[in-house]
Amino acid sequence: MHIPDGYLSLATCAIGYAIDIPLWIIGLRKIKSILNEKTLPLLASLTAFSFIVMMFNIPLPGGTSGHATGDALLSIVFGPWIAFICMSLVLFIQAVVFGDGGITTYGINTFAMGCIASFSSYWIFQLLKNSKLSKFAPFIAGWFSLVMASLFIGFILGIQPYLAHTSDGKPIYFPFGLEISIPAMIIPHMLVFGVAEGIFTQIAYEFIVKKEYLLNEKEITQ
Repeated sequence: MHIPDGYLSLATCAIGYAIDIPLWIIGLRKIKSILNEKTLPLLASLTAFSFIVMMFNIPLPGGTSGHATGDALLSIVFGPWIAFICMSLVLFIQAVVFGDGGITTYGINTFAMGCIASFSSYWIFQLLKNSKLSKFAPFIAGWFSLVMASLFIGFILGIQPYLAHTSDGKPIYFPFGLEISIPAMIIPHMLVFGVAEGIFTQIAYEFIVKKEYLLNEKEITQ
């Protein structure tokens, strides 16, 4: 799901950073308010695990990749703003140190795997946790987070031929349109990576609940 450098127009990359900067400011303020001797070890552990699982990339058509993220669990336990900041840090290290994802495309990658995945999983979990599907809410939230992030990545890649092309219509950046990019991204994440994300989220959440590590709702949303 990491988009490399050279796949997006400079305007698209700039918009990604412009959107992320105010979100980073808000998120950093939120994360300061929940850090203490109880939350820091768990937050660090889940962030480190997200880093590890995201390093196992499986190539997908068009030059990007698919993988689980661990984002949904972070979001459910600590709230979407905290998850967004943690994922931003993970993606930054991966891009700078390991070349996994581009520097120019970092803003878009962060918005997809940090913001969209975090907030979508959090609100789906909140919607389902008191319903008849409450038992499976973590799984559904994990699955949904990856599907939504992959849909956004597929959309961003797919519009590039329309945004930047030569006078004869040849794409300058990503060469495939929406009819290819969206199915190529969303189908593997619906059928494989999303399921893996959901299973991990379900198992890990139940363990955390059992150990009583969860924050209360006031701590998450303050």
